[in-house]
Amino acid sequence: MAQGTQLARIGEPEPQFRTAPHNIEAEQALLGAILVNNDAFYRVSDFLDPEHFSEELHRRIYEISQSLIRAGKLATPITLKTFLGDADLGGMTVSQYLARLAAEATTIINADAYGRTIYDLAMRRQLIHIGEDMVNVAYDSPVDDSPRKQIEEAERKLYELAERGRYEGGFQSFSDALKTAVDMAAEAFKRDRKLSGIATGLSDLDRMMGGLQPSDLVIVAGRPGMGKTALATNIAFNVARAHSAERQQDGTLKRLDGGIVGFFSLEMSAEQLATRIIAEQSGVASYKIRRGEIQEHEFTRIADAAREMERVPFYIDQTGGISIAQLTARARRLKRQKGLDMLVVDYLQLLSGSSKKGENRVQELTEITTGLKALAKELACPVIALSQLSRQVEQRDDKRPQLSDLRESGSIEQDADVVIFVYREEYYLKNKEPKMGTEEYFKWQTEMEQVHGRAEVIIGKQRHGPTGTVALQFDAEVTRFSNLAREDALPDRMD
Repeated sequence: MAQGTQLARIGEPEPQFRTAPHNIEAEQALLGAILVNNDAFYRVSDFLDPEHFSEELHRRIYEISQSLIRAGKLATPITLKTFLGDADLGGMTVSQYLARLAAEATTIINADAYGRTIYDLAMRRQLIHIGEDMVNVAYDSPVDDSPRKQIEEAERKLYELAERGRYEGGFQSFSDALKTAVDMAAEAFKRDRKLSGIATGLSDLDRMMGGLQPSDLVIVAGRPGMGKTALATNIAFNVARAHSAERQQDGTLKRLDGGIVGFFSLEMSAEQLATRIIAEQSGVASYKIRRGEIQEHEFTRIADAAREMERVPFYIDQTGGISIAQLTARARRLKRQKGLDMLVVDYLQLLSGSSKKGENRVQELTEITTGLKALAKELACPVIALSQLSRQVEQRDDKRPQLSDLRESGSIEQDADVVIFVYREEYYLKNKEPKMGTEEYFKWQTEMEQVHGRAEVIIGKQRHGPTGTVALQFDAEVTRFSNLAREDALPDRMD
């Protein structure tokens, strides 16, 4: 069999060995432009590095030129000659080669285009290296190296390359920024709710915030039992349910309302989260759903809610203990594959940074919040991150949280664009129930009636709007926040 296979291959053409993509002429033209006019270097310096050149000599020329120019010195064939030595370049000296580069230089106007060509080809070579590594590792992987681990490693390398493989950025003219701001205001004016951002579904909160703004990091903080996760899931599902979009001429989808939501549930499983949302949407208490203590009409409501929820663009990642780097990679993947208009992280303290265990946790949280803010800007979508508060809240008579309760958690307050606290007086008052029948009991009962089913959402910080408190209705059985009926919004009473 082996001999037959060998004979069958004799007549086949020789395998073609392809060279990695490169463009020596573009490298020569750019280096010549830099040597003739050092200003050409500044056209490419923010994205082009020495390792992007395919030829070793070109890397050295660019690296030395870079060092000289940044030191305020002149980079010319004469000044570079000292640093490159007198190697023989196939019958041509280094001095002659530098002089030739300068003689055949492109104009400074074309320097940027040549730089991008060199950069793109370097990215392609990197892709080839990653592909070769994937193949080699898959063929010769150790016994204890699972395919999933290999996939994650390949993914990591690709996302690292994607992160580096961008030369956008830098300064933009104020007129461009102004046009974007005016377009945003015009879009808000056209919408029914007059919001510049994504509507949360809670009109009083939207009125204070103008909706959830693209590229904002929104921190939702509170002590355990206050309803942080409930508020986040309510907002997230409201946004996903309201999603609508229209296809543009170029084939892309333009969001009209609501949005596609990604939810990192680091504490609860996807099933637990789904149960909470079903309870909220159907009005059937989640404990009844878990225990199976439901009537036929309640099951019908659950089934109807589930059918409606199936069509909602709501994606859950229930992986626990992931790092900020993994979260960032998965969010980028979701954006590319499905689209992404809002991201929720439940909750911040369950993420890990890149530092080793045992190192400063405050520094680690600083890395996490900085990473989340950078991700919000990169994906141009709001990121809602839940956060625990310090225990010092419990030591005060007035247990309403404030910004100082976040301070021991690194740069949360600094990096956040909006900080929201969730507070329910009913939670604390319920634990102070006095003996039944006493005067204190009747006083307590009156106070309980006043705060029952009410919650306060305290906007402690907002870069682009006012701070203040929004009163909301909270139904603990179905973990649902809703707008509180206000006197000025009620219909006129009939005499």
